[in-house]
Amino acid sequence: MELDALDRALLRELQNDARQTNRDLAAKTGVSPSTSLERVRLLREHGIITGYHAALDLEAAGRSVQALISVRIRPPARPVIEGFREWAAQLPETIGLFVTSGAYDFLIHIAVPDVNGVYAFVIDRLTERREVVDVQTTMAYEHVQARSIEPADADRPRAIAHRSR
Repeated sequence: MELDALDRALLRELQNDARQTNRDLAAKTGVSPSTSLERVRLLREHGIITGYHAALDLEAAGRSVQALISVRIRPPARPVIEGFREWAAQLPETIGLFVTSGAYDFLIHIAVPDVNGVYAFVIDRLTERREVVDVQTTMAYEHVQARSIEPADADRPRAIAHRSR
């Protein structure tokens, strides 16, 4: 799907406030409510909008300590990688997970109540797994996230990628 200026404006507005009414969204983007509704429907159907969610303040939720944990597993076989990925992604401490190349196979982003929670995650969860052969923990002092993501330019070549889960 080729995105035009209206699609980009709708995406920007929805990323800033996905709870706004269609009427408000249409007014902010300068189109009729029916046009806004149809365009958003098409963006969902084409998989550009994958869902809506509530943003959570981790500190207010009692999970103020964040860490990035690099994990190497062996053997580096598809069933082992997929099994570990599924297990790690469902852990309550995990707020993000990347399957990576290089020295480590995974980068797990966790949020826990305190430093003891990081230690418990590494020692009680990760190192108990027999496929885990190395772990490196990096404490995060601050986590800054992009509030809005602009789609790539239409004329720039893009690789086809799998959607994030």
